[in-house]
Amino acid sequence: MKKNILVLCTGNSCRSQMAHGFLNALASDYATIYSAGIETHGLNAGAVSIMKEAGIDISSHTSNHVDEYQGIQWDFILTVCDHAKENCPYLPAPKAKRFHHNFFDPSKVEGSSEENHDAFLKTREQIREYIITFVNENLT
Repeated sequence: MKKNILVLCTGNSCRSQMAHGFLNALASDYATIYSAGIETHGLNAGAVSIMKEAGIDISSHTSNHVDEYQGIQWDFILTVCDHAKENCPYLPAPKAKRFHHNFFDPSKVEGSSEENHDAFLKTREQIREYIITFVNENLT
């Protein structure tokens, strides 16, 4: 039976979307992946672009609020920013294994297009490595 995975961040626009994309690419045979935020900020264009460079299309993803997923029995909950971990409403998920890693938010960079690209690239690669490790240790 497939596992249910929730990736959670503040606005479900950037970091959780990248993690969602990597999980879909690497673990869709083992899991159903959801991502959400404690707020919704819409899909970040920089996240879409940097994931496309990695061969993963997240352009059809939507920015969802965590409350939209009430009643799902979670197996894993991954928070990808401190703000979401500290401010997330209670999720009744007694059997869920919870993981946390605070990734830098590249959407906060104010600089040249090259500086912005480099920030998204760095965060994407950190998330990729984190998700590969998570999948290898928990799903395969």
